[in-house]
Amino acid sequence: MERKMEVGILGATGMVGQQFMLQLDRHPWFDVTWLGASQRSEGRRYAEAAPWRLASPMPDMVRDLVVEAAEPGRAPRLVFSALDAGVAGEIEAAFAAAGHIVVSNARNYRMDPVVPLLIPEINPDHLSLLDAQPAARGWSGRIVTNPNCSTVVLAMVLAPLRRFGIRRVMVSTMQAVSGAGYPGVASLDILGNVIPFIDGEEEKIERETQKILGAARQGAIAPHEMVVSAQTTRVPVANGHTEMVSIGFETRPSEADLREALASFTGVPQQLGLPSAPAQPIVYLPERNRPQPGLDVQRGAGMTISVGRLRPCPIFDYKLVALGHNTVRGAAGAAVLNAELMRAEGRLA
Repeated sequence: MERKMEVGILGATGMVGQQFMLQLDRHPWFDVTWLGASQRSEGRRYAEAAPWRLASPMPDMVRDLVVEAAEPGRAPRLVFSALDAGVAGEIEAAFAAAGHIVVSNARNYRMDPVVPLLIPEINPDHLSLLDAQPAARGWSGRIVTNPNCSTVVLAMVLAPLRRFGIRRVMVSTMQAVSGAGYPGVASLDILGNVIPFIDGEEEKIERETQKILGAARQGAIAPHEMVVSAQTTRVPVANGHTEMVSIGFETRPSEADLREALASFTGVPQQLGLPSAPAQPIVYLPERNRPQPGLDVQRGAGMTISVGRLRPCPIFDYKLVALGHNTVRGAAGAAVLNAELMRAEGRLA
């Protein structure tokens, strides 16, 4: 067995940083040996610097690690970034320029034309963009991003349906409060309420989905030509983004063909047996009242997208309901899977 690769985590004390700890605890390929965070956490043991807010206990492997400044140099070559977008751009670029490989959950470089916006089951070939980064950005390292948490759910649903010629998509989201981080949304604002606005979220879904489903051609991504219209809301659910999706096709397929395409969908992670890859990336649930966050969000250890209620749409062709775990498949778990694919392809050597 190969020796485990040492990895670091930027933004280690926040909610996504803590989810990275859980995803990497006892990981067969990666070993967390370095943590970077803000000045207020620098020099403190992780157990002291990070008020633990997840249901699972803090992994023993990180309790006594001393948090360092979020600066390149002492960190391992591979670092996962859970940094807030307000500071991620400058810090991630500094790490990439210093030779580190940054697998980022932040939005700053998602739409950069030479940075892969990666979902390994959908667009593993987009990793070819990494070859252009030294010349285009002057980085001796690299940056890879995973999508916005709500984009992941939509893109995973649309990917197996591309064969039918997707032309128009309308999506309305019901997003969990954990997606806002901590302290997130004030309790008096969200309890018994729905907030019909999440800053920048609709634009991310519309633009990121086109890039993810686009084609890699001559060192660039040609965005998918479908039109995506998104509306986003915050709802009083702890974990799990639910999405109501309507889809219009070039030629209307049968409902049976769509169900088969969703249920049989797999990708490179499943073929390679990557450690974080669910055996079934999409599960179709036939019950009329599914999926539900309370029942289905942990499916596949949080890495599976649950789909149900596929039916004809009187305006588009079909409509359905999809659900995904926003801090696992939509954040930390997605980034870990990206790094696993890069290692399997020899891009972390």
